[in-house]
Amino acid sequence: MKKLIIGLFVSFSFLVSSMAYGAEVIELKLASSNKVVLKFMFKNGSITDPKGKEGLTFAAANVVSGGGTSTMTYSEIQDKIYPMAAGYGASVDKQVSIFTFIVHQDFLDEFYPIAKGLMLNPSFNAEDFKRVMDGQQNYVDQGIRASSDEEYSKKALENFLFRGTNYGHMKQGNSASVKSITLADVKAHYAQYFNRHNLTIGIAGNYSDDFLKQVKADMNMLPDVKAVIPDADPARDVKGVEVEIIAKKGAFGSAIFTGYKMDITRSNDEFAALMVANSWLGEHRKGYSRLYQKIRQARSMNYGDYSYIEWYENGGRNMLPAAGTPRDSNYMSLWIRPVQIASQLKSQYKELSHIKIGHAHFALRMAVRELDLMISKGMSVQNFEATRTFLRSYTKLYAQTPAARLGYLMDSNFYGRKDFLAEIDGLMANLTLEDVNAAMKKYWQVDNMFVTIVTAASEAEELAKSIRGNITSPMSYSNFLKKGLSKDILKEDDIVADYKLNVTSVKIVKSKDTFK
Repeated sequence: MKKLIIGLFVSFSFLVSSMAYGAEVIELKLASSNKVVLKFMFKNGSITDPKGKEGLTFAAANVVSGGGTSTMTYSEIQDKIYPMAAGYGASVDKQVSIFTFIVHQDFLDEFYPIAKGLMLNPSFNAEDFKRVMDGQQNYVDQGIRASSDEEYSKKALENFLFRGTNYGHMKQGNSASVKSITLADVKAHYAQYFNRHNLTIGIAGNYSDDFLKQVKADMNMLPDVKAVIPDADPARDVKGVEVEIIAKKGAFGSAIFTGYKMDITRSNDEFAALMVANSWLGEHRKGYSRLYQKIRQARSMNYGDYSYIEWYENGGRNMLPAAGTPRDSNYMSLWIRPVQIASQLKSQYKELSHIKIGHAHFALRMAVRELDLMISKGMSVQNFEATRTFLRSYTKLYAQTPAARLGYLMDSNFYGRKDFLAEIDGLMANLTLEDVNAAMKKYWQVDNMFVTIVTAASEAEELAKSIRGNITSPMSYSNFLKKGLSKDILKEDDIVADYKLNVTSVKIVKSKDTFK
């Protein structure tokens, strides 16, 4: 199947074909490109981790990409590719693992044997294994809790949403499981699950037909094993608003992430309508959205506030949604980046010396209320048209490099689509305001959701008490800031402070007890 796409990008063509053993090959011909990109996507993500060995898929992929081949050590490979300005790496998500290799076409013949050697004959060196596993162990023991509370809240919410399912654990695993992984486990898992029947090959750039033929033949030498890949478990159902507060010693704020199961993915055409609605509610890193305007812009509460209709990889760093994390199990979420806690506010402003909690309860109420208003009132014609016009341009920026374009094509294939970015433009062109408002009512709600809040240990008990009792949570301003606010904002604050959440459960978890 061949399709020519002409748009904001340079013209290119792509081809999806099948190899003799059933694996698909996705080609992205770019005659003007001076780079060649190879991607090997295995439909083997963290859901294939055995119980007690959570993190094994992540370990296997990274021991391969972070190690040597049968003929070269890891250090020798790095020395070899440095003059080429070439690079490679592995990424693992819930349902896929991807190896990506990028090189200037002038060095393709020198670089490809390294890529081939890593995929077919990884060294599985004991020293490489120890180095990689030490890093993975450090992440699950310390990094996830120490590096970013907002990322911590996202990973904790996923555990909350999918607890007890094969989506429930971090792809890196947990403290006990990573300790149990051996080099023998890694070798066996790679041989079993990274096989030729589980592979999609992606290639982009200015390459020859003979080169692609060689890649196909080489990857046909991967193990002839038909591993059983489990279906993705859905998120748990939730009755009411269930809250877990993670009490962390020394936390500088309250990071909030909420979510609930949503039975729709990019494979469904209605996803386009939700993209428009979500963009107006809380487009990632966009100041025009309602959540950003209400929480950050008008009230100076934090750095940013966003909403999502699918997993957004590394949202703290990525300005655009990255390819490489396609999932069958989906959820709607709200991300409130850290707001101030009581101890901070009291130390800065004498007039706030009486408060017991910071902004977390108010911010949670405001975010959920904005979602509620979106569902009940819908978008206006003006906002719909402006947002749709923006998104039709913005989505064309998602894939600005050959690697990103190829990644999106491979994700499209995962969802049963040909080219999501091209198709979404057509779907949006035909959307009506009624379509968007109907989709919100069909897929969005505010009565049943999971909420994770990472906050200071000193704040946890009072915050839990406030949320559990639906106690009025007035916004706490300094006198100076309050003087500059309009009457409309202050009036809205009073309404938000008493907005009732359908709270059914509030629990406090010590940070040290997470991801064990």
